[in-house]
Amino acid sequence: MTSDPTAPRARLLLVEDEPSLVLTLTDRLRAEGYAVEAVGDGNAALARTAAGAFDLVLLDVMLPGRDGFEVCRELRHRGFALPILMLTARSQVVDRVIGLKLGADDYLTKPFEHAELLARIEALLRRSRGELPARIDAFAFGPVRVDFRGGEVTREGEPVALAPRELELLHYFVAHRNEVLSRDRLLDEVWGYEATVQSRTVDVHVLALRQKLEADPARPRYLRTVHGRGYRFVP
Repeated sequence: MTSDPTAPRARLLLVEDEPSLVLTLTDRLRAEGYAVEAVGDGNAALARTAAGAFDLVLLDVMLPGRDGFEVCRELRHRGFALPILMLTARSQVVDRVIGLKLGADDYLTKPFEHAELLARIEALLRRSRGELPARIDAFAFGPVRVDFRGGEVTREGEPVALAPRELELLHYFVAHRNEVLSRDRLLDEVWGYEATVQSRTVDVHVLALRQKLEADPARPRYLRTVHGRGYRFVP
C-alpha cells in the first residue's frame, strides 16, 4: 500500500496561551505539512492528549491553571510516551533541568528561530519512530545496573527513574565508552539534529544523569567533562 501524499507529516498539539504566537506557529507548522491543534491551558492539554492521537506536544511552561511542568509530569504519569518539546521564556538552567527531569524530551527558549523549532520537531519525530539501538541490552558500572531493553535502572539496588532521552544518551555513552564525545556529535547521533543547531540540551541531560547516577555529581566519576571537547564516559 502506498502512502497518501496529502496526509499530514504528523499531528502536533500546541499548548500555548499567547494568541499571536499560536497564530504564527500554527500557520508556519501547517505550511510545513503538519496537522496542528492548539489549546491554551494545562487542563485542556491533558484532555486533548487523552482524546486525540498526537505524535508530539509543543508545551509552553507558563500556562493558566496547570503549568507546563505539571502537565508534563501528569502525561508521563499516565503513561504517554509521545515526545514533549517544552517552550519556555525562562533561561535559567534549573528550569530546564526541572522540565527534563519530569520527562520532557527537549526544550526551546523563547524567542527562537522557526528553523530551529522545525529542526527540533523533525529530530524528535525521527527518534520517536525509531527504536533504542539494541547493541547493548544491559550494562553495569560501579553501583549502577542498567537494563536498556527493559528500560530499568538501579543504583545501589534502588530504582532510578530516567527519562527516555536520558536513557538513550546513557546508552550512547555506554556504546562509546572511553571515547571523547563532542556536544555536536551527541546532538547529531542521539537527538538527530544537524551539528549547526546550537543547544545546551546535552549539558542539561548530562547534568541530570550525574545527579541520578553519580555519588558526587559535582565531582563525577563516570560521566566526565573533557574541557573544550565534550564528555567521556569512563566505566
